[in-house]
Amino acid sequence: MNIYEDAHQNYFDSTAFIDPTTFLFPLEQRLVPGDHILDIGCGSGRDLKWFRQRGYAGTGLDSAPSLAALAKKYSTCRVIEDDFMTFDFATLQVQAILLVGALIHVERGLLPMVLDRLLMALVSGGHILLTLKQGDGVRSHPDGRKFVLWQDRALRPIFACLGLEVNDFRIQISSLRPEDVWLGYVLKKPDGGA
Repeated sequence: MNIYEDAHQNYFDSTAFIDPTTFLFPLEQRLVPGDHILDIGCGSGRDLKWFRQRGYAGTGLDSAPSLAALAKKYSTCRVIEDDFMTFDFATLQVQAILLVGALIHVERGLLPMVLDRLLMALVSGGHILLTLKQGDGVRSHPDGRKFVLWQDRALRPIFACLGLEVNDFRIQISSLRPEDVWLGYVLKKPDGGA
C-alpha cells in the first residue's frame, strides 16, 4: 500500500503551491543555471518547477504513479516512476540532488546506506539538499506513516563517514504544520570523490 498514491490529489493540493524559496535558495546559491537537478521523492513537482523556472534542468523520481504523473504535468520535467531503494542511480549524473522530506520514513540504521546509494548519481563537487524532521524517536501518523526524527548531532557523523561536507545548515518551521521543525542541510560531495 502506497499512502502517497492513495492520497495523491490531496498531497498535491496541500504542497504544490507552497513557496519553497526559503529552503531551496541555500542550494541554488551553489549552482550554475543549466545544472541538472535530481529531485528524489519529487511529490507534487513544486521544487522541480521552481528550479526549471530559474534555468536549471530537472528530473524527478517518485514511487507513487499518480503523484509522478501530476509532478510531470505541473513541473514539465521528466519524472521517473520508481523507488529510491531499488532504482539504479549509477545511470544518472547530476550536479545536485534534492531530498526535501524524501527520507523521513527511512529507518535510522538504513540512512547511511540509502545516502551512499544516492551519491552514485552525483558528480564530484555536486551538492545535496537534505531535509529531515527534528526530534527524537519515531512519530506515528493516524494514516499509518512513521516519521523518523533526527537531531543534528546524530546526522553529522553519518555525513562525515560518507565524505560529505556540510556547506549550509538551517532549522525551519514547517509552512504546513507549525509543530514540525525541519533540519536542512546543503551537503557537498568532495571534488574527486567516489
